Parts: sequence; C-alpha cells; structure tokens
Amino acid sequence: MSAGVHTVAVIGAGKIGELMLSGLLRSGWPVDRLLATARRPARAEELTARYGVRVVDNLTAVDEAAVLAVSVKPQDAAALLDEIGPKVPADKLVISLCAGLPTSFFSRRLPDGTPVVRVMTNTPALVDEAMTAISAGAYATGAHLTLAEEMFKPLGQTIRVPESQQDAVTALSGSGPAYFYLLVEAMIDAGILLGLPRQVAHELIVQTAIGSAVMLRDSGEHPVKLREAVTSPAGTTISAIRELEKHGVRAAMLAALEAARDRARELAAQAD
Repeated sequence: MSAGVHTVAVIGAGKIGELMLSGLLRSGWPVDRLLATARRPARAEELTARYGVRVVDNLTAVDEAAVLAVSVKPQDAAALLDEIGPKVPADKLVISLCAGLPTSFFSRRLPDGTPVVRVMTNTPALVDEAMTAISAGAYATGAHLTLAEEMFKPLGQTIRVPESQQDAVTALSGSGPAYFYLLVEAMIDAGILLGLPRQVAHELIVQTAIGSAVMLRDSGEHPVKLREAVTSPAGTTISAIRELEKHGVRAAMLAALEAARDRARELAAQAD
C-alpha cells in the first residue's frame, strides 16, 4: 500500500477520532474519502453536521475503506473486533489509536497477515501541534508506516518508535498536555496569591509557557542550560527552585509518569 489519498474510516469517532478527522480535512483530505462510525445517532448527526463526513455502520466502513483507524475505548476494542474481525481483508491497513493496546491484541483477532500500525497522538492536534508516535506491528511494512505518517503529519510532528516504547510514549506525550495544564493552573493560582488579577496571571503564564517551549524547540539547547540562563546566583529563581526541590516536584513527576505507564499496561491486560 503506497502513500496517498485512500478512503479512511475512523471507527469509533470519539475525541481522538474526531481529532484525526478534523486534521485530515484541514490538510485537504477529500471529505468523500473519509468515513466515520459512531455508537449514538446523535453523535453521528453531530459529526455529519460539523465535518460533512458520511457516518456508516462498522461493517460498511470495513467494506468501503482501505484504512481502518480504530479509536474506540480500550475496553470496547475486543467486542468491536469480534464484530468486524472476520470481515477485514488481510490487505486493509488497521491503525490503532487505542491507548495501551499492543498490535498483537489486534493481530489475534484479525485475519493472519493483516498489517496493524499503533499510533499515540495527543490533543494539541486541535491546533496542529500534536506529537504522534507511530509503531509497526508484525505485518506492517515501511510503506504502511509512511502512509500513517502522511495521515498524521498535518496534525503536528510524528516520530517512529519501537512498539515496546509505546506505553512510555502514552505516559509522556499522550497524557503530557494534562501535566502542563495542571502546572499552568497552579502557577496562575500562585500569581493570584501574590496579588495579580487572574487574567493578568493567565496571560503572563501562558505566554511564558509558549515562549519557553519555542526556545526549547528552536535553540537546540539542553533544558538544563536554558534553566541555568535564568538562574542567577542568590537570585529569585534559585530560591523558587530550592522550594520545588524541597517539595519533591522532580520525584513526583517521575512517579506520575511511571503510574501513567503502569495504567496503560493495566488497560491492555484488562482488554485481553
């Protein structure tokens, strides 16, 4: 299967599936080459009204699409594959957006030889700034990975990783936006505590976060060097960092990401 415009069906177009649909449309993917499935009629009507895509049942999607992007909740994946698995020709590409589920989960429920590519993206896809990690299953070729990249590049950046690293990717970048939002929320509250109006604190922190992220991306410098450039001897920044270290912020982050990775593994075990 070569890269190019294929008919893509997003099966289970929830939040992540909708991100994929909207990103493909923004990139110029023809709407007549997109299908979606949804469990609730109201959701189907919403997707059609918002994007103009045709919403069909799961078996119609399997029949008409060359690429099946499965984005149901992990706990619903087994039932879905019980329904569609026997109907999927082995030459279809299956893309899994199901957090925690390995490609072997799909391979056991699909015809032998069906190529599966595992994908973990994140919500900044809404503003075309996603980080998407792509991994090949046992039968996926370089051409399949290239096609997956072409589909997700309009949403932001893509990277290929071994599938063994996908649970770590889920913990780091899949869930990552939530950690940043929590940090920004806490810093806004701190600004209010220090006497700033909420809107002022919000503007200060959001632009500081954007500027810092751009510097990290564009400067090529290690974050330690960038942090040291702000940290003067006996100054305000080092006093704040001492408090962060005293309260175990670094250790808490390490523990949090380990917990997210472990939860991804638990989801896979429960789905099986």
